[in-house]
Amino acid sequence: MALPWALAVLSLLPLLNAQSSSCVNFTVPITNAVLDQISGKWFPVGLAYRIPMYKLLTSVFQSSFLYFDINRTDDTVLVRQYATILDQCVYLYYHLKMQKENGTLSRPCKLSGGGLLCGMVFSPLEEGTIGRPHGLTQKLSLPVMGTELFGYLILTQDPGIFILAFYPEDKQNMGLTLYADKPVLTLEQKRQFQEQVICMGLEESDIVYVDEKKDQCGPLEKEHNEEMKKEKDAKGPKEGGK
Repeated sequence: MALPWALAVLSLLPLLNAQSSSCVNFTVPITNAVLDQISGKWFPVGLAYRIPMYKLLTSVFQSSFLYFDINRTDDTVLVRQYATILDQCVYLYYHLKMQKENGTLSRPCKLSGGGLLCGMVFSPLEEGTIGRPHGLTQKLSLPVMGTELFGYLILTQDPGIFILAFYPEDKQNMGLTLYADKPVLTLEQKRQFQEQVICMGLEESDIVYVDEKKDQCGPLEKEHNEEMKKEKDAKGPKEGGK
């Protein structure tokens, strides 16, 4: 079960409890302008993690892209992710809560017989393996350090990228993921990410960049887009629309 939930953490929801104020201000509110910026399609193109298991999993995590669908009425985000793992496409989805005042994203956890768990994704990967996808869909959970997973959104000088982070004050578990609006980074975007990685206490050698040429999810994304278009067309224009 390690790969599906770790994938979600690696590429979609880097989360933290507290962060060093020497790097960035982590209490910047999430405004409507910020929501406009992060809505839509993004590519998690850079990973930098200290956790040994996550570092291992980056070897099978080949490429990914995702959609942030934001509901401003109830302050939630639906995440739809397409990831290529071991040359196979895996589709993930889940909801996040927004705390706009302190700029965080979160997901509640619950107690279970095995400890504290957070349900993260629905994945076609076989539970308990790092194998190839099969036809079943299963709900998976991950153990966490706290009753709720919290993540801070880190904006950069470039509106075409942003960063999410993991436990920066925990030297054994800290990590960062870089998101970009294009699958290939510029040198300046890489420089900004490298500066943040070093500032948080990681090494530049910890960074792994994703290769978009290995993507296998294009056909599935096209199929989903066509299905959503048909559903939208079937509903017809909104009242008062043309």
